[in-house]
Amino acid sequence: MPSYNSLDSAACEMLSACEGVVETSFSRADAMLPCSIGADALCCRHCAMGPCRLIGPHMTGVCGATRSTVVARNFARAVAAGAAAHSDHGRDIVFALLAVAKGEAKSFRIRDEAKLREVAGHLNVKTEGRTTEEIALDVAEKALAEFGKQTGSLSYFRRATIPRQEIWREQRVMTRGIDREVVELMHRTHMGTDQDPKNLLDGCIRAALGDGWGGSMLGTDLSDVLFGTPSPLKSKVNLGVLKDDEVNVVVHGHDPILSEMIVAASTDPEIIEYAKSKGANGINLAGICCTANEVLMRHGIPPAGNFLSQELAIATGAVEAMVVDVQCIMQALAKLSQQFHTKLITTSPKAKIEGADHFEFDEHHAYEDAKKIIRTAIDNYGNRGKTKIPQVNEALVAGFSHEYIRYMQGGHFRGSFRPLNDAIAAGRIRGLAAVVGCNNVRVTHDAPISQTIKALIENDVLVAVTGCAASGAAKYGYLKPEFMEQAGAGLREVCEAIGIPPVIHVGSCVDNSRLLTILTECATEGGLGEDISDLPAVGICPEYMSEKALSIGTYCAASGAYTLFGLPSPAAGSPAVMDMMLNGWMERFGGGIDFEPDIDKLIEKALAHIDLKRKELGLTEYDPERYGQSGDRLMEEILEQAGDFAPLNLYSVKDAAAAASAGNKQTV
Repeated sequence: MPSYNSLDSAACEMLSACEGVVETSFSRADAMLPCSIGADALCCRHCAMGPCRLIGPHMTGVCGATRSTVVARNFARAVAAGAAAHSDHGRDIVFALLAVAKGEAKSFRIRDEAKLREVAGHLNVKTEGRTTEEIALDVAEKALAEFGKQTGSLSYFRRATIPRQEIWREQRVMTRGIDREVVELMHRTHMGTDQDPKNLLDGCIRAALGDGWGGSMLGTDLSDVLFGTPSPLKSKVNLGVLKDDEVNVVVHGHDPILSEMIVAASTDPEIIEYAKSKGANGINLAGICCTANEVLMRHGIPPAGNFLSQELAIATGAVEAMVVDVQCIMQALAKLSQQFHTKLITTSPKAKIEGADHFEFDEHHAYEDAKKIIRTAIDNYGNRGKTKIPQVNEALVAGFSHEYIRYMQGGHFRGSFRPLNDAIAAGRIRGLAAVVGCNNVRVTHDAPISQTIKALIENDVLVAVTGCAASGAAKYGYLKPEFMEQAGAGLREVCEAIGIPPVIHVGSCVDNSRLLTILTECATEGGLGEDISDLPAVGICPEYMSEKALSIGTYCAASGAYTLFGLPSPAAGSPAVMDMMLNGWMERFGGGIDFEPDIDKLIEKALAHIDLKRKELGLTEYDPERYGQSGDRLMEEILEQAGDFAPLNLYSVKDAAAAASAGNKQTV
């Protein structure tokens, strides 16, 4: 494997420059092979009698734990960690809303009152005759109670279809409380506790559902309430968004509370003037990972890259400060930043890094904290040496909340998912796919993401993307209107009619909960069955790396989605456990998890599942030749031949009310 094992030309340029000079995750991966025993989950270190390696003649651990128990236990701990991470993110957003409602966080305000009232309805909070602050206070307190519930089930489960709720109840996997299920799952995995693989996996489902339909969904909803519900906007992506003549501040991690204030502080006239006094022409913000997606979809701040781009951004020598919060932040950044002039600034008490500067961020004085961070970056501008910024960036359109997707199909008063369902039923759209998740240095950076998306849209599958997969898709042009040329004729025709690209960006990795809402709305709209498991739809995580991805995959499967991962199974040491997660869960929940490292086969499986669901619904058989070229494309060819052609801008006009709600965004 070469040390520049990436599809991204900007990443390859930087890796070539770094080779032999700067250590990166790519070079470290070259030097370190993964542990084959651990990769199959056949190493148990849950007590001090081990670690036990269940290989060769050793079919059980010292305590007698079987391979299936050990594999299920290891998978369960990963799901518990992933569910805890995303749900704790949601809890932080709830606390921010609580502070705003009490008047203690003057830097923030409620930007989407309609969304607040919608959430209040889901949580049984009364709204009539009450002020926004009174509603927000009750919503925040009810949301916090969802984390600590000990009995009953989560309030947001009522948002699922009735058949789905019945399945969860019948299978006894209804989440009682978000925190309770994570704690109980950790207890189950303690030595000598739960030693039934199926029962352990049921614990995984309860914890993961508490993530997807609890912590993550609350985090997404309340972020919209506080910071605004996204609507489409234009931006750019890749390392080329960094600027040679401005102070470059990169926000990295997952918490929008901090990044929202960094955005606000960077536009403060006093701060801009201070930057100019230090010789810079201004302040340039960029993002990495899911913090990038948060500020992209609400403000148009460009992503400098995804997970495997974080070291490369610093290696350009152009980043004055990388400001990090929680999750997916490499510890190597501290040492790397010391080789350049970059200030690595941690901001969360949960996530300190040895060797980094720590500026603790508090929502009660958020704006002052953000200005202090920006000033530190400005003061560092004079220490910049030689820079190497790859001149590579790509245009994109992002910000498709499920509310906006509904609006685009019928307007404010007639918004629905009926046009999408009708297009699927008619075969213009073959099916739906969510392509989500991380980067993983053990595969070619971005290649599985790009290959999967390209094949899906060519086969008339409408794709929604989140997280690092969204940034990966954007780098190769998949999120810009011009990429409509690569879509199948039927998909292109529908996208042109309702004004969406064939690959729609719906947010950060915590916003996979938006996908649950989209699929549920498709199911309840009618014509495509009654539940998510009836839909011709799949979930795909081509390059998973994080434990959060396993939690996401588990709650998607339990919600009825066939979910594919593009790497070897972390449960490979037990074929019985793998069968439980695929065939067992398919039988019980209508969705399961399948690990398929061969991306060609993964695509074949995805399309085969979509076609199977079409057949089960009795829909028109998919025929890629049925619709030929779309009407708009034929008109373009006629105009081109006549010599009077200007490219059609599908995104130049938007409803005035929707445009006004976007505030100061660069709307499309």
